[in-house]
Amino acid sequence: MQEAKILELKRIANNIRIGIIEGVYNAGCGHPGGSLSIADILAYLYFEHMNVKVDDPRWEDRDRFVLSKGHTAPALYATLAERGFFPKEELKTFRKTASRLQGHPDMKGVPGVDMSTGSLGLGFSAACGMALSAKVYGKDYRTYAILGDGESEEGQVWEAAMFAAHYKLDNLVAILDLNGLQIDGPIAEVMNPAPHDEKFLAFGWNVITIDAHNFEEIDAAFKAAKECKGKPTVIIAKSVKGKNVSYMENKCEWHGQAPKEDLYKVAIAELEAIAEGLR
Repeated sequence: MQEAKILELKRIANNIRIGIIEGVYNAGCGHPGGSLSIADILAYLYFEHMNVKVDDPRWEDRDRFVLSKGHTAPALYATLAERGFFPKEELKTFRKTASRLQGHPDMKGVPGVDMSTGSLGLGFSAACGMALSAKVYGKDYRTYAILGDGESEEGQVWEAAMFAAHYKLDNLVAILDLNGLQIDGPIAEVMNPAPHDEKFLAFGWNVITIDAHNFEEIDAAFKAAKECKGKPTVIIAKSVKGKNVSYMENKCEWHGQAPKEDLYKVAIAELEAIAEGLR
């Protein structure tokens, strides 16, 4: 991947992170930690990899994206706004009465959202159905789903994994956001789901492990997934919860709370400093 493209994606990801902070701060609630950890993956998918049309969000042949860990909706909303599906100013209405940007993605009300999610494991199963539908109807679109590592403690996730491998859904890519933390603490202490790689391999998946914040690794992984035939691919993306906001990084307490005004200003200042360095 060319340096100019990497720089562009870094700028986009930083803008997405600013949008995340704006959304949760103005709402006074939300889930910033796990939203910040997936910003780079979302920037890559929506600005480099996926085939979508901003002026036709329901285009039949578009690639599908499912945010299975639906509580990190601020990340998806910020990405869609950055891509042009709706105005960025709307991010400040997050979780407010009458806003279409509620706490979990709503496919009926928000342009660009392909699946309403919230109950953990459900989105992954829906993504499997989308991928199977493409096979049945001879469509070329691909389906992508982001799961949380805490979400992988759900039995439904492994039922979906078995389903996808059985039907040889090589048009499906799952991205596991492995930041190591969930609302109650480290995943290894709450209900240890490791080793993810060995489990997905046992279920018949192609497994790729990457640094979730390295665009060269991200690019190589998604290209390799597209080349893999006969089985679904999971990209285990090792990430930092709260990425690029110093006081949120690797802190489970920022899983589900919004910063007050003083810390909001700190977060925005840090992200604006990163933006300045990317100019």
